[in-house]
Amino acid sequence: MRNRFDTELENLNLELIKMGSLIEDSIESSAKALIEQDLMLVKKVNELEIEIDQMEKTIESHCLRLLLQQQPVASDLRVISTALKMITDMERIGDNAEDIAEIAKYMVDQKFIKDLVHIPQMAEATISMVKRSIDAFVSKDKELATEVCRDDDIVDGLFQTVKQELIEKMQESRENSEQAIDLLMIAKYLERIGDHAENIAEWVIFSITGEHKEK
Repeated sequence: MRNRFDTELENLNLELIKMGSLIEDSIESSAKALIEQDLMLVKKVNELEIEIDQMEKTIESHCLRLLLQQQPVASDLRVISTALKMITDMERIGDNAEDIAEIAKYMVDQKFIKDLVHIPQMAEATISMVKRSIDAFVSKDKELATEVCRDDDIVDGLFQTVKQELIEKMQESRENSEQAIDLLMIAKYLERIGDHAENIAEWVIFSITGEHKEK
């Protein structure tokens, strides 16, 4: 009975890794859709969002099945409840990536008011946070999860830099305002993705220690 339960937990890990890969692809594609002004990448993000939503439902059903059909001990319950919390944040990351792509769709013919330097850096940092938070869950690595939580400060710092640069652009010319607001919204969505990745990492720490940081 225990062997079968452990096999099911391993399958759950594989499903989370797959969902993680989808949201990483979605963040990267949405950022590229903006930078490369590529409508095909916008479409790809929309398609990925459908897959992400389906994976959330699949994993949720898997977790509920484990709770109902097996007899999990306290540590197992923490793992399963953590997975349920994680997929909520993961699905919201997919939503945020789609929001970025939707804004990028309306910027395909625009000349950028500034070089896009820090927004791609934000995307890269959030992708790394997402990947490592899921790796930490699978490998039960508290130190890696803690590292992810610390890295949210990097994303927040980049957001403040983008915000200040865009404010300066708006002060230079009112004609810059509309695009500056769009770019600021994209940066805000990336900041939120960082927050969701931090949430995932904090739930991973809970699954290992039984303690959850209150915000």
